[in-house]
Amino acid sequence: MDRRNFLGALATAPLLAGITPAFANTPSLRFRDMYARGKELSETAMALQGQRIEMTGYMAPPLKPEINFFVLTKIPMATCPFCNDAADWPDDIVVSYFEGDMEFTRFSNLIRVEGIFDTGVKTDAATGFVSKVRLLETTYTRL
Repeated sequence: MDRRNFLGALATAPLLAGITPAFANTPSLRFRDMYARGKELSETAMALQGQRIEMTGYMAPPLKPEINFFVLTKIPMATCPFCNDAADWPDDIVVSYFEGDMEFTRFSNLIRVEGIFDTGVKTDAATGFVSKVRLLETTYTRL
């Protein structure tokens, strides 16, 4: 880099300093931080209720192509980890609801999701899928 380019880079650095990725100010939640002991949500997770958060994980294959959610998992899963009862709810999945059409990605692709964190036992009317934690208005990007 010559002197002119170096000085030009220094001059624009303050302008670039204010530019941050969209997810930079979004709180993150890791799967391992979601639960305290057993099946109880951690204080960290409870404090995020109703907030837009980001998580990283894998998209399990959908139960049906016409549903409006996917399951975010801690590790890649070739089949959807469907639960019949909240008592059996695994601590390494999050139901992720989206609006409109969603392009599903391969189960082995690591993704970053962003959505509104919602807790409490709920049953999806269309599928009977029982969830304990959810992301609403979910979007994702491949990593």
